[in-house]
Amino acid sequence: MESSFSFGVILVVLASLIIAANALVAVVVLLLIHKNDGVSLCFTLNLAVADTLIGVAISGLITDQLFSSSQPTPKTLCSLRMAFVTSSATASVLTVMLIAFDRYLAIKQPLRYFQLMSGLVAGACIAGLWLLSYLIGFLPLGVPMFQQTTYQGPCSFFAVFHPHFVLTLSCIGFFPALILFVFFYCDMLKIASMHSQQIRKMEHAGAVAGAYRPPQTPNVFKAIRTVSVLIGSFTLSWAPFLITGIVQVACRECRLYSVLEQYLWLLGVGNSLLNPLIYAYWQKEVRQQLYYMALLVKKGLTSFLLLLLAKNGGPENPRENSCHIITISHSELNG
Repeated sequence: MESSFSFGVILVVLASLIIAANALVAVVVLLLIHKNDGVSLCFTLNLAVADTLIGVAISGLITDQLFSSSQPTPKTLCSLRMAFVTSSATASVLTVMLIAFDRYLAIKQPLRYFQLMSGLVAGACIAGLWLLSYLIGFLPLGVPMFQQTTYQGPCSFFAVFHPHFVLTLSCIGFFPALILFVFFYCDMLKIASMHSQQIRKMEHAGAVAGAYRPPQTPNVFKAIRTVSVLIGSFTLSWAPFLITGIVQVACRECRLYSVLEQYLWLLGVGNSLLNPLIYAYWQKEVRQQLYYMALLVKKGLTSFLLLLLAKNGGPENPRENSCHIITISHSELNG
């Protein structure tokens, strides 16, 4: 009971932080899209929406964890909740892959990028991404092999889904995605190496006087850094949960469900809190928009406080202050 209550408190804090951080990023990216239409920003917005839905989905599990002594959630409702969590998490992971591919395509085909990744293509990718995510998330509801035969509350992932579902997710989702990430990273390293060799040759031959680096090179290294963080956060967040789930399938005598549900599953879900920091706050235009929004909030709060002080101080104080300002300005003019 105490462990379940602590887990519920952790879910409350995690869900609140995920929803708040990603909702803020979504508002900022919407403002940026309104200013300058960009395909990459649409992918970032989709990532923020998917992670916000994860926060909303896990908030539905809080009641079961905090009040586990009461009547548990019915199995059908619990299955729907966990399917929604899985669908949102799948959409988040697929969007991360889409962002990595977008950066890779911009470096690999810089001249044809805007032709290949048009608004229509980006919209089709996002629509197909969500369709595939919900197909994967709700797959256990139609496949009896992926369902647990017995159900005992409180509602959790392995209370309704069999570890075979985790094995399937690992084989068709996690490991192929990780291979694609490594491929993107290695190919971009190759492009960066070729650019560096060309720069050294041009400098040695004196072909470019005073220009030691072409304009596209910083974008290459920036994309490499982004994909590196993509690989690291994705692997560290979800690999422990999925690998331990595979071990649970192979070793039926092992009882790893408590570790999987109370620690490793939370680590994977916590990736939705890292995403707004990694993929949004690192972008210069997003940071600038956040700064402008902070200035507006500060200005609004300052005006509100001054208005309250003016009301509490009465009508005489503002008049005295204005006279004092006028006297100083006249003295400075005479001087």
